[in-house]
Amino acid sequence: MQIYSHDEILNLEKYFRINLLNKISGIKSAHLIGTRNIEGQSNLAIFNSVIHIGANPPYLGFILRPLSVERHTYENIKATGFFTINQITEDIHKKAHLTSAKFPKEVSEFEACNLTEQYINDFPIPFVGESKIQIGLSFQEENLIKANNTILVIGKIETLILPKDVVGSDGDLNLEDVNGVGIGGLNSYYKCKRIGDYKYARVNTKIEEM
Repeated sequence: MQIYSHDEILNLEKYFRINLLNKISGIKSAHLIGTRNIEGQSNLAIFNSVIHIGANPPYLGFILRPLSVERHTYENIKATGFFTINQITEDIHKKAHLTSAKFPKEVSEFEACNLTEQYINDFPIPFVGESKIQIGLSFQEENLIKANNTILVIGKIETLILPKDVVGSDGDLNLEDVNGVGIGGLNSYYKCKRIGDYKYARVNTKIEEM
């Protein structure tokens, strides 16, 4: 068994520490966030921090690293007020990973990484054409996390596009059917596979009744 104290973690070699701490929270969601600047230049970036904020009204959020360097996604969202969240599938996960490279602002990751810049109805920001779950959002608020100067960005879902046959009669979404993937740490990708589907748990629920 390996036990690390707080101080020992801080003294680990930089990239060892980054890899270890990014992976201990387990497999996270894998999404591409699409934006545009006011000149119409598109941007696409991979994120593993998209989270559910609420269902009524429908909100999603994601974490941005500190603004100590240029953050094109953040700058574009603040300029236009809109962004898209696109689920990464197994088919495009390598292309999606390439968007993490530090492309200059004037380069569109859609083009550089060979992903389709898709506009749907009158939503002003491009979706990823290859993505099976596409979400268009309007910026609502940002919250500075003082502990490490990261930012929680919250958006309201304005439009949701997904295959009809993956939504159950109770609203349950089968992520396995859309071939979605998850991210472990920064560089490892995992397939989604359902291992169970259980009823609402109550205090007196027994394992054999689930």
